[in-house]
Amino acid sequence: MTRRLQILLALHPSPNIQEPWNSINIEALKKNHELRILDRSKPCEPQFEGIEAVVDFGGQMTDEEIDFASRAGAKFMQVQTTGLDHVNISKILETGMLFANCPGQFSSVTLAQSAMMFILNMAHEYGPARQNFSKGEWYNPVATELGGRTLGIIGFGSSGQDLARRAKPFGMRIMAIDVRPIEQEVLDEIEPDFLGSPDDLDRVIAESDFISLHLHLNEETRHTIDERRIGLMKSTACLVNVSRGPLVDEQALFEALLEGRIGGAGLDVFETEPPDLTLPVFQLPNVYLTPHTAGSSDGTARKRAQHAVDNLGRFARGEPLVGQITGTAG
Repeated sequence: MTRRLQILLALHPSPNIQEPWNSINIEALKKNHELRILDRSKPCEPQFEGIEAVVDFGGQMTDEEIDFASRAGAKFMQVQTTGLDHVNISKILETGMLFANCPGQFSSVTLAQSAMMFILNMAHEYGPARQNFSKGEWYNPVATELGGRTLGIIGFGSSGQDLARRAKPFGMRIMAIDVRPIEQEVLDEIEPDFLGSPDDLDRVIAESDFISLHLHLNEETRHTIDERRIGLMKSTACLVNVSRGPLVDEQALFEALLEGRIGGAGLDVFETEPPDLTLPVFQLPNVYLTPHTAGSSDGTARKRAQHAVDNLGRFARGEPLVGQITGTAG
């Protein structure tokens, strides 16, 4: 039987990020461990006393809070996020604590659904159609059939693969890029029409009708879609970003959209969040926007909460952790 640990849960400090995340995490953790919830309205350091492990929702702990955890003797920190570009990994590891994140498969279904939603909206020109409905103008615009159209998936990990699984039944041609070899069983199942390395990125961008980004953010991937690569896109091609805003040179993208040099965009993430809502590009009918919710769902919350429970159990038993991070993000 796994020993019950003394756990401190640090909820996300933003009041906009609460449910169902809070209740799902709290319920899962308190069933298996002795749970304390960090109250940031009170002195923080005493709340870490006796804590063996910390669960950090969203990777939002401050450097001071990391120090409190370390001085109190905590030996493990589990962050409830996949992307680590906003987490001070080096500071956590310098304390000697074990550190793990949530692997991408826990949010991949929701990210893929969101990307497919953007693709379908752009193919059916939902924005102009909604405007026409409001004006009483009927029978326009005319949709684009997805069968035979090329979808370029930049980053063929969990969410990219789940997007391919959803796009294939529409008859789309799948071209994918990844930095690592993809497991043969995945290739046998999905059967992408092309799988290349970053050296093939320009080709995929130039041939695609829709381009969807599924990359981690680091110094190598920042502005992967820059002015030059936007220039490679077909004039009818559309860009989807459900990963991280800085993967795209936003100024270059917005200029291309305003000048009508590409077909449209579906954006869930932005270089600065929240962005300037007065920007003219956000009023374009071929630009589809969501407020960084592409990975958020009840399913993501449940899977990440269960992952925290499972990893805490592994820690208590002295077993290897899933998603353990031993170096800086990259």
